[in-house]
Amino acid sequence: MATDETESSVQPTRRKVLGRIGTGLAAALASPVLARQAGTPAPTTGAKPPAQSIKRDPTTQYKRPPFPKQTQPWPGLASKMVPPPDHGETSYQGTGRLVGRKALITGGDSGIGRAVAIAFAREGADVAINYLPAEESDAREVIALIRAAGRKAVAIPGDIRSEAFCQQLVAQAVKELGGLDILVNNAARQHQVGSILDLTTELFDWTLKTNLYAMFWITKAAMPHFQPGACIINTASEQAYDPSANLLDYAQTKAAIVNFTKSLSKQIIHRGIRVNAVAPGPIWTPLQPSGGQDPNKLPQFGADTPIGRPGQPAELAPVYVTLASQESSYATGQVYGVNGGNAQP
Repeated sequence: MATDETESSVQPTRRKVLGRIGTGLAAALASPVLARQAGTPAPTTGAKPPAQSIKRDPTTQYKRPPFPKQTQPWPGLASKMVPPPDHGETSYQGTGRLVGRKALITGGDSGIGRAVAIAFAREGADVAINYLPAEESDAREVIALIRAAGRKAVAIPGDIRSEAFCQQLVAQAVKELGGLDILVNNAARQHQVGSILDLTTELFDWTLKTNLYAMFWITKAAMPHFQPGACIINTASEQAYDPSANLLDYAQTKAAIVNFTKSLSKQIIHRGIRVNAVAPGPIWTPLQPSGGQDPNKLPQFGADTPIGRPGQPAELAPVYVTLASQESSYATGQVYGVNGGNAQP
């Protein structure tokens, strides 16, 4: 039979409850794993933390046009660009969002792929990058940055216009990383041609093989290795929505990447695999001086965006990290625009 005990002897006081909660929370945060789950950042790697979080005007955060007139032979090197692009080498701070993940990134030597590789590594992922042999010097810098973050780095040079190489690329990445759960289809060919009369079958084929066929071949080869929780991130472009007159073939491929993303996401979500895309605007990468833009117009590259300048690769990396992390578990079939204020997508 129950006894009529007083409220003070049965129910803990508010002070006692708060004291117990505080003690439990302190104990939880003492564990690195539980601390991250509770929202406390894990130790960062690869860059010195800033003294404080500094608010900046995005219109002046990076150099604005005009830029020096410059050209490079395809595929171009980030190390030879003026001003040099920012890939987050000294700024990106990891918080443990991808600990234990294994990622393959095409075009990982420079530009967006390089920024994503650095960010993924500093978030705790092991990373394999693909690039062309001519980009070896840039790739070596990326490999060193991944290793400096304490993560495994795998360099796999080769031309993704070959189906056989694409299959080999995935197989090697899986073998050396010990699995695969993030695929970033990022490598692209962009070569501006003013008239369809000057767009040769060879150039057209080169663009489609690099931007579309390779994405299809690599994704298909990766599918058997994915487990629930894996994800695919494709690099599309604002060109899919507002194509430039001199990028006829490139813009077509980027529109196709958007539809590939949306269609594949519906096809494989039942397996617990998410597929999303990022649609950048004008980004300061080696694509631009190595034939992607008219050399006479390159000095004003990005000036027509609302922000008034091109984006830097470092400004896109956080979007890829978010899409790869479990924080985006309800996002699939989406396209995220990072384009300096242009209203697409």
